[in-house]
Amino acid sequence: MRQAGRYMKEYRAVRAQHDFLTLCKDADLATEVTVYAAETLGVDAAIIFSDILLILEPMGLKLAYTQGEGPVIGNPIRHERDVKKLKSVIAKDPLPFVSAAIRQTRRALKPEIPLIGFSGAPFTLASYMIEGGGSRHFIKTKMFMYTRPDLWHALLQKISAALIQTLNAQITSGVQAVQLFDSWVGCLSPADYAQYVLPHSQRVIQSLKPGVPVIHFGTQTESLLELLKKAGGDVIGLDWRVNIKAAWQRLGTIAIQGNMDPTLLFSNSTEIRRQVRRILQEAENRPGHIFNLGHGVLPQTPVDNVKVLIEAVKEMSAR
Repeated sequence: MRQAGRYMKEYRAVRAQHDFLTLCKDADLATEVTVYAAETLGVDAAIIFSDILLILEPMGLKLAYTQGEGPVIGNPIRHERDVKKLKSVIAKDPLPFVSAAIRQTRRALKPEIPLIGFSGAPFTLASYMIEGGGSRHFIKTKMFMYTRPDLWHALLQKISAALIQTLNAQITSGVQAVQLFDSWVGCLSPADYAQYVLPHSQRVIQSLKPGVPVIHFGTQTESLLELLKKAGGDVIGLDWRVNIKAAWQRLGTIAIQGNMDPTLLFSNSTEIRRQVRRILQEAENRPGHIFNLGHGVLPQTPVDNVKVLIEAVKEMSAR
């Protein structure tokens, strides 16, 4: 999950001088915070500093980040005319500043440290576009989906096309893997996922340049695991609400990423180590397990506890 963030004082120092969008769009700054976090924490891979909503701007939406409220879409999608007005992203690289940051970061990282790129998934981006920001119940999104399925699919087709372009540009720029974040898809039933989401996520994953692993992640997706696998990806990411052993029995031969509760990093080293051991025991030393949090590192997380986690994983999983 995102490695650089508000829990690191060095990140906060950079952030104090630049707003969030500037930090994302300045390749030098994005490289600085990406490389610093990866080297300081000692993780096995770095994830580029960026944001899933940046692609909304080339599509014609107004994006802002307000303190304490998160992302706000100034002109959300609510009507047929809004979908028709959305720009089709024609540029081969719709986010050139992300590609520049990837190239610079790849040069700055040690050769043995892989770099991960990412994007939002079609459903999650559509929900932001329609809600105008975050949501708890996704009422506007679901009503749009249920009452105008024709517009819903037209919207997700446009989003999918933009995601294919941006992820392939990231791959061309040098990432060794990409991750598709479907952070909000757990609000759907399996039937709704199959009808309204699966074909679009499947299209994105199948359209990526071959040879680069794809991590497919969602939260609260215990009821959707088989469908996530059907949609595609080399790795299925699990949040902390899912037992890894049980999930693997359902999914069969595929890699698993996850899945410690990020709030455990507010506890102490003894409890962190106990939970690491529990998760590794659930994984049963199977090949293809990427130890990770079940979502992003939370603000105010003690950095020393993040380091305890990483050291414990390396120690206990050494072969």
